[in-house]
Amino acid sequence: MTDEDDLRLKTPAHPGGFVKQEVLKPLGLSVTEAADALGVTRPALSALLNERAHLSPDMAIRIEKAFGVSMETLMRMQNSYDIAQARKREAEIKVERYTGMTMKGRA
Repeated sequence: MTDEDDLRLKTPAHPGGFVKQEVLKPLGLSVTEAADALGVTRPALSALLNERAHLSPDMAIRIEKAFGVSMETLMRMQNSYDIAQARKREAEIKVERYTGMTMKGRA
């Protein structure tokens, strides 16, 4: 297994990429057609499908109603993706463990 394969296994799928590949592509729907079905703008859906935007609960409900993919599943995917992205940037976050109150009069 290569480092790239290992990284792919550790990086959860973005829900937009999932919807694009597993829902819209098999149905043969264009972004414009899917946006019309969902009642959203083409740019809004395109940003999600191309993993440039987060999945909102509103969009998740729309996808569930239109295509039968569980809102909960989609939101879990987004949460897992967000956690993985934050972990990748963890070293950039400079915070030390809190060890107690340092304000005057408190120990």
